[in-house]
Amino acid sequence: MSRAWRMCSTSTPRRRIQRPVLCFDESPTQLIGEVRQPIPAAPGRLERHDFEYKRNGTANLFVFLDAHRSWRKVKVTERRAAHDFAHCMRDLADIYYPQAECIRVVLDNLSTHTPAALYQLEFHYTPKHASWLNMVEIEIGVLRSQCLDRRIESRDSLIAEVAAWENQRNNSGARINWMFSTEQARLKMAKAYPKPTGKES
Repeated sequence: MSRAWRMCSTSTPRRRIQRPVLCFDESPTQLIGEVRQPIPAAPGRLERHDFEYKRNGTANLFVFLDAHRSWRKVKVTERRAAHDFAHCMRDLADIYYPQAECIRVVLDNLSTHTPAALYQLEFHYTPKHASWLNMVEIEIGVLRSQCLDRRIESRDSLIAEVAAWENQRNNSGARINWMFSTEQARLKMAKAYPKPTGKES
């Protein structure tokens, strides 16, 4: 059985500082512009947008979520190539967690998510067909509903909007209340995984 989901609920305060658990995922988003100027909101009436819109390409969001404190980081990139992923992981180790002995990263099995040439990081992959076990997927859902639920026409605008949302979430102390226990995981995925050995109990 994968250890990825177990780390999200079993960690002492000292271990969380020395060996933090970071949930990681990525999400594409479309850049949508207006064809006509929206009609401003008025008392008793929401802002109105024309049904026509202009596609301005796409952007990629790399999202980190600390499993044990109110911290997340969203990085907007043009694509999600292997070197973009490597830059993200380097920033995680060098800028955001420079004092950590080892950063445990929970992520899925996407081909670009490889540990080659990376240091100070320990990867823990979610089981195949079970990426929902990664807490960051919940956070991306919050990001989409609170920040990306409207037309954003450019990469610069997207960066500004995401940064404002990120700051608000971090400063408010918002966290994911992870309720999925080890026992529940073993019951739900009993057919996909063998019975645990004594070491895994």
